[in-house]
Amino acid sequence: MIAELRRRAYLSAMQVASWLPRVELPFAAPSRAELLQPLPEAEPEAPVAPSVAPVAEARPAIEPQRPTVEVPRPSAASKVFAKPEAAAVPVEEPVEAKPAALPPPRFALQLLRAGDCALLVELATGEPFQSRDPSYLLLKDLLRAAGLPDAPQQVGDGSPIRWPLLSRGNLDQGPDAARDYVQGVLAGQLEAEPCRCLWLVGLPAVRFAGEADAEAYCRELQVEGLGAAWALPSLELLMDEPERKADVWRAMRRIMPRWKASV
Repeated sequence: MIAELRRRAYLSAMQVASWLPRVELPFAAPSRAELLQPLPEAEPEAPVAPSVAPVAEARPAIEPQRPTVEVPRPSAASKVFAKPEAAAVPVEEPVEAKPAALPPPRFALQLLRAGDCALLVELATGEPFQSRDPSYLLLKDLLRAAGLPDAPQQVGDGSPIRWPLLSRGNLDQGPDAARDYVQGVLAGQLEAEPCRCLWLVGLPAVRFAGEADAEAYCRELQVEGLGAAWALPSLELLMDEPERKADVWRAMRRIMPRWKASV
């Protein structure tokens, strides 16, 4: 049926009102019987003249009609078997991954007092200094070179400042909490007994009290709430790398007037 409609559309476009196929067309409408009758042969003696009279006698007059082109409409069955449109897949917004919680830092610091200076020193073993410890003997040498008493006194009850506070639990014990805790303890001690300069000996002391890193070694820092501070490498690092002592001595000569002003 669709092929027949297409043929009619073509003929209408060519302005052909009537036509006769030579062979049987597939899917075509049945032809009229009067159109299939053979035409009478023309007599040979008769003059040939263009005339449509014989044809008019053989063919009945057919009123030209413009074929109507019907547009096929989808049936109910075609709707049932129609290919379904792809369902819109909702795009999920990417979920921002929460940063992994950093493990709590572990350190032990000893707060001492020598003259007008307070000393926050890293304890490599986690235990307070003993009189014959090599690291403690090196600390005494540094104090003598700085013109300070070489027998530092413990502050408070002498207990080291340890972190983390708890071995388990939900309490935040990350680096920020450790910094707040160390600075809070120092602020309370220095408020009770002020000092002219705070020595930060070792990376944990520099990081969690002075808010700096190893690049600040042998430099003077200004810490909010704690005042002037001096960052030094750890005693163990000075023993392992003796060449660092020259940098400490040069820095000490620049900073020494701060605690010698009262002498």
